[in-house]
Amino acid sequence: MEMTEERKQAHPCFNLEAKHTNARVHLPVAPKCNIQCNYCNRKYDCVNESRPGVTSSVLAPFQAVEYLKELEKRIENLTVIGIAGPGDPFANAEETLETMRRVSKEFPDKIFCLSTNGLNLEPYIDEIADLNVSHVTITINAVDPGITARIYKWVRYNKKVYRGEEGAAIMLERQLACIPKLKARGITVKINSIIIPGINEEHIPEVARKCAELGADVINCIPLIPTAETPFETVEKPDTRMIFKVRTLSSDFLPIMSHCARCSADAAGLLGQDLSETHILLKEYSSRAEEMETTDRPYVAVATDEGLLVNLHLGEALRLYIFEQSPKGFKILEIRDTPQKGGGDKRWLDMARLLKDCRAILVSGVGENPKAMLNGCGVHVVEMTGLIDEGLEGIYNNKIIRSLTKPDSFKCGSGCNGSAKGCG
Repeated sequence: MEMTEERKQAHPCFNLEAKHTNARVHLPVAPKCNIQCNYCNRKYDCVNESRPGVTSSVLAPFQAVEYLKELEKRIENLTVIGIAGPGDPFANAEETLETMRRVSKEFPDKIFCLSTNGLNLEPYIDEIADLNVSHVTITINAVDPGITARIYKWVRYNKKVYRGEEGAAIMLERQLACIPKLKARGITVKINSIIIPGINEEHIPEVARKCAELGADVINCIPLIPTAETPFETVEKPDTRMIFKVRTLSSDFLPIMSHCARCSADAAGLLGQDLSETHILLKEYSSRAEEMETTDRPYVAVATDEGLLVNLHLGEALRLYIFEQSPKGFKILEIRDTPQKGGGDKRWLDMARLLKDCRAILVSGVGENPKAMLNGCGVHVVEMTGLIDEGLEGIYNNKIIRSLTKPDSFKCGSGCNGSAKGCG
């Protein structure tokens, strides 16, 4: 379905008039990132925050579609579906594209958009265009490698980590190459530039000039939010004079978008009026198992201390209880020792082999890396706390699993990378 210019104007982030009538949702299906910004601290379960990189839960592609169906009942005039993290969509290309395929099939009348750092976007431009993505935002904070190097700690490209100006040059080359290719496919391109005092406030107009030259449509000059536990946590927020000056000078080259709500990766609703219960819905839908043929995976593994409650983090579980469903309810089949701690990814691959006859595993917490690896091997990872029977009921009968207690104390922090070296 070809997107008309009139339809494109219905996007509330690109059209101020649409802001008050058209709602949007961001689907948090992309947890991994391929760069480390010096202003970014991606924490999970920060339900009181609304900033890029933050989400209360991460959804699998199939869960995202079911979540959207529920939002359609709750949000009037849901017009736009986007993916903006909490990492980068194309550091999670498989999950992003699978989500878009499913969403496009179920909601062909919606506007689809993506927000990315652009590092790994180029190989997927034709595919996202074919999936009717009509708007793409690229965050470009500088077009000078010397300045860019001060903004990013590292860049991971083609499975190798680059630092300093070398990494900055690679990133800049890849970002700028995307703009004309996106425009060639009829996609509206917005540039996001973070105003960082003492770093790039004088340089952003040059970003606007260069991106306009390549065909970009609009620029959003966003004041820095100093964030704790980042290298830029002590940088002062730009004042109104600085913001006005940067936007005014940049407007010589590109139209300015000035009504940005700096949405989180799980925002849903009108800009500035997000649905208050989003994090509750996300938690519920992120626990759902996909309906599939599971005759060869009849069991469910549980990280439990005593066989009654789901109360252990995957990394600290020395053994897993294996349950099966019987005509008389759920019963323990056996207890299996987990692979020894240490060994990096090998531990999680060994665990996947250990659970090759299990369709799911219930845990109180898990790092993103082991979660992704187990899910990729066909073992659906469900984070919850409370009675094991509640979780088993959800898995076997495809019901929403509601934790009996808040899982915050069990949740992996931002420093957990699933290194298989144990918790604590």
